[in-house]
Amino acid sequence: MIRRLLAIALIGSLPTAAFAADKYDFDPTHTQVLFSYSHFGFSTITARFDKLDGELMLDTGDLTRSSVSVSVPIASVDSGVAKLDEHLQTPDFFDAAKFPAATFKSTKVEKAGEGTLKVTGDLTIHGVTKPVVLDVKVNKIGPHPMTKDDTAGFDATTTIKRSDFGVGKYAPNVSDEVTIRITAETHKAK
Repeated sequence: MIRRLLAIALIGSLPTAAFAADKYDFDPTHTQVLFSYSHFGFSTITARFDKLDGELMLDTGDLTRSSVSVSVPIASVDSGVAKLDEHLQTPDFFDAAKFPAATFKSTKVEKAGEGTLKVTGDLTIHGVTKPVVLDVKVNKIGPHPMTKDDTAGFDATTTIKRSDFGVGKYAPNVSDEVTIRITAETHKAK
């Protein structure tokens, strides 16, 4: 009997926040993954990926206990120029036939100030995985005014060197540094 009471007391002393994360789904109509780079110093090109699949496990009581995992189909790249989209999918760049998706899986979430986070994770592009840090702004967490669903929105940025991922063709004329910007609206899964 004493052992049972000790076990119950021990379980009761475990932090409940560890079990407080809820699954949130990405809203595809209000989530964008954009990237930009310099083209020979003459222009800064911005393109996006039109699809994203993933899972956000969100602990609204302690955001540092949250995690995110996403997969972005390379075939969904959209620069607004069909020929460029085709070229980006060739072995010169992403090689979509061999590496059909880019992925990100968080490994750590840290507070970085009021309403901001640093989300560290493993980014895989072109079959190469490297750690990256996303600078995240927490836009808003609360009931959606139209649907009343629990909703969370974030903006995130990072800069990577594409050559680190084996996608360095034409560098440095086409800049090696690529800025990635993400805006995401998520809804608590039902």
